[in-house]
Amino acid sequence: MTIIIFRRWVSVLYPILLASILVHYCRGNSDERKVHIVYMGERPHSPSGNMSSLLAVRHISLLERVLGSASLAKESLVYSYARSFNAFAAKLSPQEVEKFSKMKRVISVIPNHKLHLHTTRSWEFMNFSPGQISAQKEGNVIIGFLDSGIWPESESFNDEGMTPPPAKWKGECHNITCNNKIIGARYYNTGGMYDPTEFKSPRDAMGHGTHTSSTAAGREVAGASFLGLAEGTATGGVPNARIAVYKVCWQNRGCSNADILAAFDDAIADGVDILSMSLGSSVPPPFFEDAMAIGAFHAMKRGVLTSASSGNSGPTPATASNLAPWMLTVAASTIDRQFVSKVVLGNGETFPGIAVNSFKLNGTTFPLVWAGDVANYSGGSGVINAKNCLPGSLNSYKTAGKIVLCHSIVGDVTGVAMANGLGAIMFNPIPSVNDFAFSYPLPATQVRSGDGDAILDYIRTTENPIATILVSETWKDVMAPYVASFSSRGPNRLSPEILKPDITVPGVDILAAWSPVASPSGSPFDTRKVKYNVISGTSMSCPHASAVAAYVKALHPDWSPAAIKSAIMTTANVMDPRKNEDHEFAYGSGHINPVAAADPGLVYDASEDDYIYFLCKQGYDNTTMELIAGRSNASCNGVALGRAWDLNYPTFGLVVEDGESISTSFTRTVTNVGPPNSTYHVSVQMPSLVNVEVHPTVLPFSAVGQSMTFTVKVSGPKIVDQPIRSGAILWGDGVHVVRSPLVVYTITPNSMAALPFKPAEKIRFGDQPGRLEHEIVETN
Repeated sequence: MTIIIFRRWVSVLYPILLASILVHYCRGNSDERKVHIVYMGERPHSPSGNMSSLLAVRHISLLERVLGSASLAKESLVYSYARSFNAFAAKLSPQEVEKFSKMKRVISVIPNHKLHLHTTRSWEFMNFSPGQISAQKEGNVIIGFLDSGIWPESESFNDEGMTPPPAKWKGECHNITCNNKIIGARYYNTGGMYDPTEFKSPRDAMGHGTHTSSTAAGREVAGASFLGLAEGTATGGVPNARIAVYKVCWQNRGCSNADILAAFDDAIADGVDILSMSLGSSVPPPFFEDAMAIGAFHAMKRGVLTSASSGNSGPTPATASNLAPWMLTVAASTIDRQFVSKVVLGNGETFPGIAVNSFKLNGTTFPLVWAGDVANYSGGSGVINAKNCLPGSLNSYKTAGKIVLCHSIVGDVTGVAMANGLGAIMFNPIPSVNDFAFSYPLPATQVRSGDGDAILDYIRTTENPIATILVSETWKDVMAPYVASFSSRGPNRLSPEILKPDITVPGVDILAAWSPVASPSGSPFDTRKVKYNVISGTSMSCPHASAVAAYVKALHPDWSPAAIKSAIMTTANVMDPRKNEDHEFAYGSGHINPVAAADPGLVYDASEDDYIYFLCKQGYDNTTMELIAGRSNASCNGVALGRAWDLNYPTFGLVVEDGESISTSFTRTVTNVGPPNSTYHVSVQMPSLVNVEVHPTVLPFSAVGQSMTFTVKVSGPKIVDQPIRSGAILWGDGVHVVRSPLVVYTITPNSMAALPFKPAEKIRFGDQPGRLEHEIVETN
């Protein structure tokens, strides 16, 4: 009877069921769980300091409440954002999305759209469309790159439709063929020593210089990708600007001071307008013991702005390099996407990892081992070295053809490659930020510490553990921008009152042109050849800023380096301090806004004399200043030693020794570069602890180029142990907003004294943190 009734119901319902299935199919299986980001705003504070772990537990609890199952909640969770904000990513059905959307503490539930990464993603993220101005204006600007050279045959450097170089150009082209795009190329090697893989020419054997040059000024190239990942149109910020190459960095030898100064000397004389330098020292020497500061000072005197990376030593405080106030110092921040390469275990558990992984295992699983279990004892290695997958520490008989789980802080899989491992899963046993992606010479990904522990537990409790690593996907990061964990922080070790870095710019997972002879992962085991590569670092953010400086220069060719720098800083977008606990020490004036920088309204201009006055107050004597300036009237007579409060800088920094009262006055002068008749009114943003008075409160301008002076008096009670209190001085005319950060922080006596520094040095450029970081290498 039951069978008969069932058949009758099927006969009646069959057409309805068929229609329902067809509708469901046509809608793309709308009930399927898809990744969404549940955003809940500010990260709570925890007295115990373990809020990241607590939030991860809360995220699971919320998922369990909505999904109705603890196991399903764990399976659904793909990422827990818990260090700087409160959010998580999970696989949710439409009904579950609706439930989360109705929760009181949930701000938004955002679909995790897949993005196609390309260089213009960073420009689009900044709401900037390259090529906004005429090719003629852009073509009058020449950017000089002090770097590892260039690959001139790259499509990014074609000169189709470009006119001959501007008449001001006096440069030369050595040992490569230049064109109307690459108009000059020189190389410098004081020691005369060359790595066997190097070229005795400006040709790039490392990829770094090609990447930075194309990021700033590469032409539009359709269909660019990294081995099929991130396919799209690649372009620099100023695709019609000219490129001049000065190769000062060499494979395995770094970048010497002598070569850098020689390149500065040539570049200034050649007629460059902007200098871009993605290199620096790990311990900043005094200004005039620093080749970059010296070269940049002389460039400034001749109207050339130097844009330089702040370094890859973050998030440790006081690690920023390139601190001279006449340089634009650039930090690195994220854009709204991440590369995610998932690990799938034999039991079906899936863990998201961060990596640029193009290797296709097609879902095939392979034996999975923990590195600590496969130590190369016969080679003298024990568990400690093996679990970190150090070179030579693994037994190749036990790792060949297998995926190896490594404890890894810097994301190095060299040891696995040496031991013929098939792939690697890395995790830092100490919870840390995982906000940028490496590429590797084999299938690999970096998972969170807790996920690494779960994978290790799976290995230890399973007789034959297996796993696979999936090709990278691109996920949307709705929390961007925030300063990358590797980006070097302030305060300024040399002049604490001058806030450094100056600006933050995209520098995470940037796709740009590459040298086909260079390893895309930086590993000697990587034999892949690519025309475009994805890498991260302040080396990648610097050329973005250089491009914006060139854009402003093209529109305002008569502006001084200080005016261009001021325009970039005072128009920056305000960063969310909740995502950046180091505040201005991480991001300076804020996140770069190219369009606004072209029309800042007012600028804080500065001349050579202003910097000389600054240096006199820093302790440089008459003889030194006269030699630097090349004139006898550049003296320090009558200038007392003191703080740098009166340098006409676009930011205000007040350093107070612990236990002292807040009390000082700043003097600043602004120049009108907007409409002739403009009236600006001041507004102040500052925490209640600090009192700020500005006089006058109104600046009425009647002409372009007119300058007016104001003072800022800052006062407050005695303070102790104040890392940073942030505010801002804003001038507005109803159209423009000229914003200057004002920060107050305390130091202990002598805490900012410079560390001992050896004058015999080289400066090594840095790209990806943990690979080629900024570091000092002594000469022989």
